[in-house]
Amino acid sequence: MVHEQRSSGRKANPSTNSDLRDTARSAAGLDPESWSAVLAPRLAHFAGVARTEHVTRAAQEMQVPQSTLSRALVRLEQDLGVELFARRGRAVALTPAGHTFLASVERALGEVERAAEAVRADADPTSGKVAFGFLHTMGSETVPELIRAFRVDHPRVRFSLVQNYGEAMIERLRAGELDLCLTSPVPDAPDLVARRLDEQKLRLVVPADHRLASRRRVRLAEAAEEMFVTLEPGYGMRRITDNLCEEAGFRPRIAFEGEEAETLRGLVAAGLGVALLPPPAVPRPGVVELTVTAPRAVREIGVAWLQGHPDTVPVAAFRRFLLSRRGKLLPG
Repeated sequence: MVHEQRSSGRKANPSTNSDLRDTARSAAGLDPESWSAVLAPRLAHFAGVARTEHVTRAAQEMQVPQSTLSRALVRLEQDLGVELFARRGRAVALTPAGHTFLASVERALGEVERAAEAVRADADPTSGKVAFGFLHTMGSETVPELIRAFRVDHPRVRFSLVQNYGEAMIERLRAGELDLCLTSPVPDAPDLVARRLDEQKLRLVVPADHRLASRRRVRLAEAAEEMFVTLEPGYGMRRITDNLCEEAGFRPRIAFEGEEAETLRGLVAAGLGVALLPPPAVPRPGVVELTVTAPRAVREIGVAWLQGHPDTVPVAAFRRFLLSRRGKLLPG
């Protein structure tokens, strides 16, 4: 909250530099009249003088003109409406209010320092971090193998891993929370760059005692009267399931909706329906997985990133690695 005491105590500065600072603060999402926007430029000056208790020595250490430092301190006290220093010539001593203010300023500057070190570390060419999103169904086998292979040549690169469904990952990509994501279907949007890497065959999963369980292959239309268990709307596999069933000439009757493929397999094993799913990492008892001969049942897997998003060296290296796996992304 902006206090009226500060507003009335501040003197208007019509200079171009002040206007530019206000513009920059607005662009960064700061209210130009907020405490953080007003005080931030002078906090390091305050902490430097408080540490040395001498304006001249602080100016020399901080490599700023003494007059600039003195004006910054006066302006800071005017903004706050509080005296932070008791002055004795060039020497100064903190007032009780100054001591209180210094404790918070040092914490704030420490957080800024740690944040700067963190983002620099994330961008380090050899030990930086990649924020990587991928589908749940790729978490048990595909992604661990990809990272293992990548780290043969980049052993110190770190990863922040996010598992989610496709649309949620695209949202996080747009929000700047992810650098890259493996998703399906491959997105087509003007603000994204996407490249197809591989395709994965889908199977009709039926209970072990199902009427189709003795078969190896099936046309999807033969399951038109079955109850389906599917992923929830918004998931890429749900959209693919709906489209394939429509192509086969029917609309699936949905018995259950879930969030993970292996949960759906469990529901199938319990006799609660059938499902279109990618192959499991480990075969599950109680179900039979049938090849779908018509329509062609596959899902495309691709990598996506934000158009124009600046890459760190580790992100660029991992993206090149993923693109080099085109056609051999998936195990087996």
